[in-house]
Amino acid sequence: MTFIITVYIKNLQMKLNLSSTIKIVIALLFFLCLADMPYGYYQFVRLSGLIGFAILAYQANQQGRQTEMIFYGGLALLFQPFFKIALGRKMWNIVDVVVGIGLLTSIFMEPKERQS
Repeated sequence: MTFIITVYIKNLQMKLNLSSTIKIVIALLFFLCLADMPYGYYQFVRLSGLIGFAILAYQANQQGRQTEMIFYGGLALLFQPFFKIALGRKMWNIVDVVVGIGLLTSIFMEPKERQS
């Protein structure tokens, strides 16, 4: 029993590298968007999302993960603060929660090894 618990805990351990840190910070910012915050906070979140997703897209490109790169690039465009995309508060809350949960889930999922 102790062996199973130890193995389980080791599998859940994560390295807090740059991409994991970015994902955690962005997810927390998105979850805070559910609260009634001043408009400046939402602008900060959009700018942070743009920068964070751009870094994640760059890292995915460097590691040859093209699907992730396109996904993060699309999210960078969705959250960019320069040309506002009007989805309404409820829809943005849904997007924030779905993306936040996806980011946190992606920390624990290991990318598949590429076949040479």
